[in-house]
Parts: sequence; structure tokens; C-alpha cells
Amino acid sequence: MTYTTLAIEDFGAVRRISHNRPEARNAESKELLDELHRAFTEAADDDNVRVIILGGKGDHFSAGHDLKQAQRERGNFTVEERWDFEVKRYLEYSLHILHTPKPVIAQVQGACIAAGFMVANMCDIIIASEDAFFSDPVAHSLGAAAVEVLVHPWVLGQRKAREMLFTGGKFTAAEAKDIGMVNHVVPRADLEDRTMEMAQKIALASPFALRLLKRSLNRTLDMQGFGTAIAAHFDTHQLSHVATAFQSISDGGLENAILKEKKASGV
Repeated sequence: MTYTTLAIEDFGAVRRISHNRPEARNAESKELLDELHRAFTEAADDDNVRVIILGGKGDHFSAGHDLKQAQRERGNFTVEERWDFEVKRYLEYSLHILHTPKPVIAQVQGACIAAGFMVANMCDIIIASEDAFFSDPVAHSLGAAAVEVLVHPWVLGQRKAREMLFTGGKFTAAEAKDIGMVNHVVPRADLEDRTMEMAQKIALASPFALRLLKRSLNRTLDMQGFGTAIAAHFDTHQLSHVATAFQSISDGGLENAILKEKKASGV
């Protein structure tokens, strides 16, 4: 299949799927999200693929959703239109990565912000470069109730999740590793090789065994309330779109919010 916003590369039993909009800091446009969903579906269905790497070309993994496109194409959406768009492309597409029956490793460098944070944390393992950082400043920049999939307390713990979301601050890769969200932190020059090394090691295991293990691990999350909590926050997030703070920002255009987010993230 042909992709315009992703780079697809095969390395034996490992397939690397990379955001490929480096000129836009790998912002996740509608087209990229649709292609990402298709790429994961194809990788899951391909018996030659045993492990998937999710990465980003250029300096950054992803700076989040493409807000410029959102303002241009969806600024006048009704509540119903926004719901239909976001439940499909943000909630369901993200959970599709989590429930992909093959191990998925996030290869993260540079910025991993907001929706980028959400997508990376749908992966089973995260390997980050020393210059990577993680942030979700939308409560400050957009007046919204975090991104659509509130994975934060599950991967950061309650205290650090609240700190990130309430302050709009960011964590370094080293801090994220100390928290337990990131598995390994490596020099930027070694990121691809170290991620591929782990992927190839995982690929040696029985595909069926890995599938069953991932199924059980995901069920453990759901028994702890993950699915219910994620669904509940999605509804809350939709409500935030009609809040006064968000409406004021939207009415004034999202350009200022984008600039504010860039300043906050240092990208």
C-alpha cells in the first residue's frame, strides 16, 4: 500500500511504522491517523510481521494533533460531528494500537506531546533517546480536559499524572524512566539500533505465545478498570469543548494556542 504521511520499513520479522511529517514536527493530521490505523491493521494481518516499532522521522516523535488542520477543517463542527470524528480517530484508533495482537515498541526521540504522548503509551514498550521529553499542556494551551485517551495515571501514577496535567509541564526521558513509563533511555545516535535489537529479540519468541501474553496483560488492565476509565474520560473531554475557556480560544483562532503550546514545550 502507498502511504503519504508514514514511512513503512521491514527488517525481517520486524516492521517499523514511522510518522513521516518531520516538517510539521510529525503532527498527527487526519490523513496520518487514517494511515496509521491502516498500517497497524496490515501489520497485524501479515504473518511475516512478528513485532512492530512505532517511531517518527526527523527530530521529534510527535508534537500532537495537527491543530492547524483542526481549525481549518473542523472549526465549525457540531457537537455530533466532533464526537463522530474523535471517537473514531482519537479513541478507537488509539485503542486499536493497544489491542494489536503483536508486541509494539515505541521508539521516541525529541517531543512526545499531547496526542503523541497518548499514542506512544498505547505501545507495549517505550525506548526513548536522552533528548526525548513528554508533555501534555492542553489544559493551559487549549483549556481542554487533556487528550482524548487519559492514559496518564496508568503510566505515570496519580501524583505525577496530576503534576503533568495541572501544570502543563514536561518530563525528561530520564524522569519518565524513573517513574516507570519508559523502559530504556539511550543516546540519540543509538536509538534505532537499540530499539531494533529489542524488537528482533522479541521476534524470536513464539508469535502465538506473545499474542496470548499480550491478551492476558490487556485483560489485566481492564480488570483494574482501564477500559471504563478511558471511556469515561472521553465523555468528559467532549464536554470540555463547550467550556468557556475552550470556546474563547477557539473563537480567537487556534494559532495563538499553537504558539503557546510551542513555547511551553520548548519545540
